[in-house]
Amino acid sequence: MKAARLIVLGVAVAAGGLAALLAGRSGQKAPPPPPVAQIQTVDVLVAKSDIGQGTVVKPEELTWQLWPAASAGPNFIKKTDRPDAIEQIAGSIVRGGTFFAGEPIQESRLVKGTAAGYLSAILPAGMRAVATEISAETSAGGFVIPGDYVDVILARRDREAEKRTGVETYTSETIISNVRVMAIDQTVEDKNGQKVVIGKTVTLALTPAQAETLAAGKQAGTLSLALRSVVDTAKDESEEDTAARRTGVNIVRFGVSATAVTK
Repeated sequence: MKAARLIVLGVAVAAGGLAALLAGRSGQKAPPPPPVAQIQTVDVLVAKSDIGQGTVVKPEELTWQLWPAASAGPNFIKKTDRPDAIEQIAGSIVRGGTFFAGEPIQESRLVKGTAAGYLSAILPAGMRAVATEISAETSAGGFVIPGDYVDVILARRDREAEKRTGVETYTSETIISNVRVMAIDQTVEDKNGQKVVIGKTVTLALTPAQAETLAAGKQAGTLSLALRSVVDTAKDESEEDTAARRTGVNIVRFGVSATAVTK
């Protein structure tokens, strides 16, 4: 019995010691995790929403976004370099493809109103910019400005009528209706309170067929611009313009006059 008690006592002491050892180890703190490398960031100007090609950039479409400094390309606009970039970029025209939301803004894909390429950026798809000479007498006294819509009137001598009557005869007709004025000389922006300036050249946004009509009209007689009301947006399409769009062939005829004046 004495030996058995000694064995039980030894086992109990060993178990207690093991338990105390385990309890001591569990109270120790876990080693700290290895330090995480800090990534350097920079504020980069990005598109807050999609900005389509040919549209004017608005301030609310731009925002600053944290970007890994190592990934910020040389063409990115950084806030540390240009804190006023949003105000500077606003008003530009997107020329080099759509900026998608979150995409960094690159000035190489933008154009300002005073830079080359601005007119082609704002010209609607499928249209052509065509220039013709004007004067105060042929441009509503100089009150035509970029953004207005005009009719193009051709005045010419009517040789056939002169042969019949022997009297010098002039006719006039509207050869192009409701087209947008893109520029007067090299002024392409419509400013509030802009003073009237008599230009020498007007640039119109025309379809290919209308561009051919204008070119023929220059050779046939004198062209004048009739300023349209801002509320008059109806399109006047001639049968020849409709046929030209269907066939791709522009047939220019100036044989029917709207008015006739004899001298």
